[in-house]
Amino acid sequence: MDEEIAEQQADITGLLLHHVQAPLVGASHIRGVLPVPAPAEAVRVVTGEADAYAPDRLTAYEVPLRVNGDTLTAYDIIGILRTLHTGPHVHPGVRVGSVMGMPLVQVDPAAVEAAPPTGEDNALTILRTLTRPFTEERPDPRLRGFLFLERDRLRLYVDGRVTPWVIAADVRPSGAVTALLAALPSLITEEERRTPRGADPHCSSVVDLTGW
Repeated sequence: MDEEIAEQQADITGLLLHHVQAPLVGASHIRGVLPVPAPAEAVRVVTGEADAYAPDRLTAYEVPLRVNGDTLTAYDIIGILRTLHTGPHVHPGVRVGSVMGMPLVQVDPAAVEAAPPTGEDNALTILRTLTRPFTEERPDPRLRGFLFLERDRLRLYVDGRVTPWVIAADVRPSGAVTALLAALPSLITEEERRTPRGADPHCSSVVDLTGW
């Protein structure tokens, strides 16, 4: 994986977290961000209503991260998604497939006019910059994406210095979160915990940590 693309996937994941709780547009929330594996240079953003977990209530949008030599930002992707959610049902520049049981919309950013940022978007940028200034040192493991699978099952897509490939770690938000976060860096390196990825193409293996 191109490290620049991996970093971009991680940046986009962090910047889209706000829309897990705050609507992206209308009743649509971010329900996941999926790191598309190499050689593709893209990210998949999953949207649905705030209480949506079943694949048939979600839609994944695959957006290339490079367009005409330029790298898209999370703000570009938000604008594109807002246009797709408020425009015609059949929009030029999209193709439809499926992934993990969800409809997969493959977007051509050059054919979609991104909605401009709102005043709330700009206010959030100001506040986020002042409270969480940019730093080149990331936590290890690095969060590359996530997906709400069930009401109490969250899949984390992570990599790190010891695990340069993406591992999916399933966790229980109602569990011992503090203990889990402290132990996560070592737990994902234990090979005996890893199981096949099944129908998930966004990781190399899955680690079930829902018992924590």
